[in-house]
Amino acid sequence: MSDFQQDIDSVAKLRAEHGSAWDAINPEYAARMKAQNRFKTGIEIAKYTAAIMRKDMADYDADSAQYTQSLGCWHGFIGQQKLISIKKHFNSTDKRYLYLSGWMIAALRSEFGPLPDQSMHEKTSVSGLIEELYTFLRQADARELGGLFRDLDTAREAGDDVAAQAAQNSIDNFQTHVVPIIADIDAGFGNAEATYLLAKQMIEAGACAIQLENQVSDEKQCGHQDGKVTVPHEDFLAKIRAVRYAFLELGVDDGVIVARTDSLGAGLTKQIAVTHEVGDLGDQYNSFLDVEELEPGEMEHGDVIINYHGKLVRPKRLPSNLYQFRKGTGEDRCVLDSITSLQNGADLLWIETEKPHIGQIGGMVNRIREVIPNAKLVYNNSPSFNWTLNFRQQVFDAWSEAGKDVSAYDRDALMSVDYDTTDLAAEADERIRTFQADSAREAGIFHHLITLPTYHTAALSTDNLAKEYFGEQGMLGYVKGVQRKEIRQGIACVKHQNMAGSDIGDDHKEYFAGDAALKAGGGDNTMNQFG
Repeated sequence: MSDFQQDIDSVAKLRAEHGSAWDAINPEYAARMKAQNRFKTGIEIAKYTAAIMRKDMADYDADSAQYTQSLGCWHGFIGQQKLISIKKHFNSTDKRYLYLSGWMIAALRSEFGPLPDQSMHEKTSVSGLIEELYTFLRQADARELGGLFRDLDTAREAGDDVAAQAAQNSIDNFQTHVVPIIADIDAGFGNAEATYLLAKQMIEAGACAIQLENQVSDEKQCGHQDGKVTVPHEDFLAKIRAVRYAFLELGVDDGVIVARTDSLGAGLTKQIAVTHEVGDLGDQYNSFLDVEELEPGEMEHGDVIINYHGKLVRPKRLPSNLYQFRKGTGEDRCVLDSITSLQNGADLLWIETEKPHIGQIGGMVNRIREVIPNAKLVYNNSPSFNWTLNFRQQVFDAWSEAGKDVSAYDRDALMSVDYDTTDLAAEADERIRTFQADSAREAGIFHHLITLPTYHTAALSTDNLAKEYFGEQGMLGYVKGVQRKEIRQGIACVKHQNMAGSDIGDDHKEYFAGDAALKAGGGDNTMNQFG
């Protein structure tokens, strides 16, 4: 017996127990409403999606072709439309997640207005967006199931048992739109206690995976900008433990922690690490500092001096009171950061790079896997990269190294449209197309995401519409560029009243008021023009 039928039977039993006062309660309607509201709390969602991620991680360990993907979103509607589209095109949400970007919250969701990615936005807006996303995903469930229930009713009224059984099978095997969200907590918005408190709010809103970075929280920068400052490992590990305690306190025992290192592009530290003995973690962190050896008589007023392996050294300190790392140590620091994080409770890694280069990423992952064999990455397929130029230059360099004639190409001008039809551009595009599968296989990338895609798609589509609608095309600019495409591509929100919940509301009116219900979906509803 299906869960749906069990719920019908359960409500029928309750109705019988309550006598005539419940005569107007239809057990099947109640079961339908329960099916349309499967997840009652964010904690339920976090537990459900954490199990999905853990299974997907095991699948990837067994077969690197089983990598996962997500797109960043800044509004519940955007996340909802992604999942509706994924189900439409692929008939499954398997291995597809959502990503919640701190950058987009800062740029689009702060009460201060647009902000840079420096953790200046209200931290509660992070958990607020998680809750909003899951509200819209749950509404997508209710909307789709509502359509299936109406199909079932239509088939029954027509006496079509085959269609009725098909509708019932779809109801019984319904796949929810609720998927894991990897949520960006930036650098924790303060000390470890602040990180713990915000992590709890994020988990209570439904987050099963929290991404935490090793920058200082009060000097945090976008991962693709200059001026990044990292913290000693022990400071970062305290925040990892804070997130784990938050998961455990709320009963999400298999919650996922993504430890991000920005060390590749971070040349500064705010603190010299505490060290107690040669070779400990603090000593390893300090070993990357840019220092000069001194004799006792060479010390100046105000100098900070370290006794480093029996030598007196002066770290290079900037006017900002930050300390500088030696040039060229970024990859070594990333490897140490990653190993240390995995050894101290993190589940996945994130290495922020300056370009999408499989060789660079794979080189670091191979070193990490010498210590942690199943280490795997979440990777930012970032819009901050010029993908076209990067991959055309990679092909150019590979061809040059192989002795192939590249005299027809100007390496610095490869972005030019003049090269779009060349063999080099075709090979670069093919490498971009296969980048996710190739790097999943060769560089340990379990999860691929694009942080800011809908920020850019919103701007691009708005620009196209504005140019046409306010120009000579007028209304045709909207009809041809938007509505006609929506209809022909089967975009669900072309019926925007339905998407906003009018049909769900009509169903409820009928449940509550029977034939007296004043419904919006009658024959005069203009939405019927869309079939």
